[in-house]
Amino acid sequence: MQIRELIGEATEYDKKQVLEVKRPKSWLKSISAFANSFGGKLIFGIDDGDEIVGLQDAKKDAEIISETIKTRMNPIPKFKLDFEVIDGKELIVVEVMTGDETPYYYSGEGQLIAFVRIGNESVSANPTQLRELVIRGSGQSYDSLPSRYKFEDMAFTKLRSVYKQKTGKSFENTDYESFGIIDNNGKLTNAGALLADESPIGHSRVFCTRWNGLTKASGLMDALDDEEYYGGLVSLFQDALKFIMRNNRKAWRKAATRRIEYPDYPERAITEGLVNALIHRDYLVIGSEVHIDMFDDRLEIYSPGGMVDGSSLEGKDLRNISSKRRNPILADIFSRLKLMERRGSGFKKILEDYDFQENSREDLMPKFVADNKDFLLILYNLNYYEGENVGENSDKVRRSSEKFGEKALNATQKEILMLLKENGSNSALSIAKKLNITSRAVEKNIKVLREQGIIVRHGAARGGYWEVKK
Repeated sequence: MQIRELIGEATEYDKKQVLEVKRPKSWLKSISAFANSFGGKLIFGIDDGDEIVGLQDAKKDAEIISETIKTRMNPIPKFKLDFEVIDGKELIVVEVMTGDETPYYYSGEGQLIAFVRIGNESVSANPTQLRELVIRGSGQSYDSLPSRYKFEDMAFTKLRSVYKQKTGKSFENTDYESFGIIDNNGKLTNAGALLADESPIGHSRVFCTRWNGLTKASGLMDALDDEEYYGGLVSLFQDALKFIMRNNRKAWRKAATRRIEYPDYPERAITEGLVNALIHRDYLVIGSEVHIDMFDDRLEIYSPGGMVDGSSLEGKDLRNISSKRRNPILADIFSRLKLMERRGSGFKKILEDYDFQENSREDLMPKFVADNKDFLLILYNLNYYEGENVGENSDKVRRSSEKFGEKALNATQKEILMLLKENGSNSALSIAKKLNITSRAVEKNIKVLREQGIIVRHGAARGGYWEVKK
């Protein structure tokens, strides 16, 4: 990349007008940050306004830069030093490679500090980032490290049953080590702790909400359906997928010999996005969890932890980003369970799934948002048109579903209606058990049905019954 092209790439380069010999920390922090993050270039001879001003004695400055890096950085990162001449002005370009021996510390003034790159700044690593750098530098990953829990205290019935269902093979006791659930000393790994039926890792959970409208709000009725899921990763995946699919409506149209369906969200894109959120999230981040938020026009899947290398997605070709795994053991196990593919980028698969949909448009293509600590996938509702959620069998694609007033019913509300038609005396608790959702979610949806005049209550809370109006 040429110097003029590089200027403006916030995360890939930094600049200094002159070499500050007496203040080496002012520029060595960029060297540390690039080595600890994803590499980059530090250019001497460019001012704050991105004007090329050059250096008075570039050769002498280069010698000082090289010697200072070797004496003030621990360990010494891999770097390459080059000279560039532009409009008769000489610059120094220090290219720093991504390091394998992280963390790379700046050492001076009685300090030992590791820096990381965030946007266009080099900042000192926080405790979580430092732990991740230490793990990376050891040649290991978080999921491969021994946990503080005992293997004999854990059960893996869900993992074993899904493995049998997906592969037709029985899960053998020797598979615990080959899968990476225990290490070669018989210690339960963090991957094992995350996959146990009752996972002891409290922040491994998924919060799901189907919002009523286009935004989140504080009112009780702004959430039409919500669940909080805890447990092992396989259960979290299955439960979260079930939540999404029961709120993923389908429109359809008749063809000559068959019925063509148009789901709000393509299932493969949903599955890939959900797996990525669970497998590639940063489990070193305490106090955060995976969030699934469904709105009328979109589905958002959030997970803690940005791109594995800390880079930004801005300006990148999303279909050609190489696959990097923060938790390779978890990724391998989900591949063995046939819940994700071993090869290829999840970005490309999600985008291709939207490409194949007949009602897809350019403005409805998925969006991926990542910074140094967060990742967000936005899937757009392919059946949402100008403020109207098409829903099942719509006017746009031939409607035959129930519709009362102006708002179409979601999947949960339809299931509740069917149960109340069968038995108007069904309680919220009995409905919750039959639909495998919370009583609170049932009560919120019943309130919506009642406010729209779809159902009417007769009699007291005890002994009364619901009437479904036609």
